[in-house]
Amino acid sequence: MPPLLDSIAQALTLDPAAARWQGIGALPSTFAVSELAGASIAACGLALARLLESQQGSCPLVSVDRRLASFWFASSLRPHGWQTPPLWDAVAGDYRTRDGWIRLHTNAAHHRAAALQVLGTPAERASVARQVADWPGDALEAAVVEAGGCAARMRTWLDWCMHPQGLAVNQEPLILREPGPGRPGHWLGDANRPLAGVKVLDLTRILAGPIATRLLAGFGAQVLRIDPPGWAEPAVAPEVTLGKRCARLDLRTQEGRQTFASLLADADILVHGYRADALDELGLGAEWRRQRNPGLIDVSLNAYGWSGPWQHRRGFDSLVQMSTGIAREGMRWQQAERPVPLPVQALDHATGYLMAAEAIRALDERLRSGAGCRSRLSLARTAKLLVEHGTVEEDLPLAAESAEDLAAHIERTPWGQAQRLKAPLKVGQASMDWGSGAVELGSAPARW
Repeated sequence: MPPLLDSIAQALTLDPAAARWQGIGALPSTFAVSELAGASIAACGLALARLLESQQGSCPLVSVDRRLASFWFASSLRPHGWQTPPLWDAVAGDYRTRDGWIRLHTNAAHHRAAALQVLGTPAERASVARQVADWPGDALEAAVVEAGGCAARMRTWLDWCMHPQGLAVNQEPLILREPGPGRPGHWLGDANRPLAGVKVLDLTRILAGPIATRLLAGFGAQVLRIDPPGWAEPAVAPEVTLGKRCARLDLRTQEGRQTFASLLADADILVHGYRADALDELGLGAEWRRQRNPGLIDVSLNAYGWSGPWQHRRGFDSLVQMSTGIAREGMRWQQAERPVPLPVQALDHATGYLMAAEAIRALDERLRSGAGCRSRLSLARTAKLLVEHGTVEEDLPLAAESAEDLAAHIERTPWGQAQRLKAPLKVGQASMDWGSGAVELGSAPARW
């Protein structure tokens, strides 16, 4: 049994023995990224298997294709005659500072504006590089964050372990879990669609949260995603809105909060990825949510953990890789002159699947005992899980993708036709299957 799955199963109080693996080879990395891909997706399968065992009396076999799981950690979508926009803004990326390297994350317009304001430069990469070169890394990181932007200086793992935020998040469990009050419920699923009838309210953004709710939708859950007016994710919406309905609400308005409260009252699961204090500032904090839905399964994530000085800091997968030493270790492994990230955004994907597994685990618990649950995860804590399982000396490469890896179904989306990779997970008779294709954000009304 892969060691990473043992660690994940322990955190989720699951038995890893029900999982069966196939597929050889690994993504090119000094870290066990393919093992993380298979293990985090397997965790969802194990949670579903226990749910089915609780409701039907027998535990189905969980089948995981490690190779397909690795591919899904990059992208599941194969467009026909069209392309998704570039994932990265033209300014985003790694820059050499006076004493090392820093990454600027500028995909969102307000994050880009904050970084450019600090640097006093137009949005032109060569000009940004010249300005960054005059700054010490710590000072620039602090200045960009203070201005409301997103940046991370490259650190080693040892640096991170000695940093106040590293010290804090590394003491946290993989999943912070708090039991909540109870609310009786009934299972409406079956062996083919074990999450049928489950209502999931999705307040997540790029990328971990949408991965979590995509998995839940794939096994039958009704997912309603809520975005603020004007928010767009053109590069990833075709990838992650599969099987969902997507609406808009302005939670800063009384009308928006009232609609949200009504939706929340009928939800089984809430998944959100705002900064740790964001919903509190809107008057929608954990106690408010619990009062309006006593049996709620409340699953959330942030970038840098839930304690320490950075618990409210904006962050993304690529930044956490810089902060926690992953990019630095990749640089050493490749003997490169610049940071080398993981070959995929593995912290996002793995954390997303861990969130989905935790939501299913909590649903099983609520069906048996009536108890709700509040669970919190973070990209930085997932980074610790990966780093502490060590580096990989060498492994076989994954066999190249072929037409045999694609599902036969043609998906019709607002952008054009596409195919998906075959699903990497099967739980007894149940496999990842979506009743509708990807949709545009804001394309549905804000109602169940």
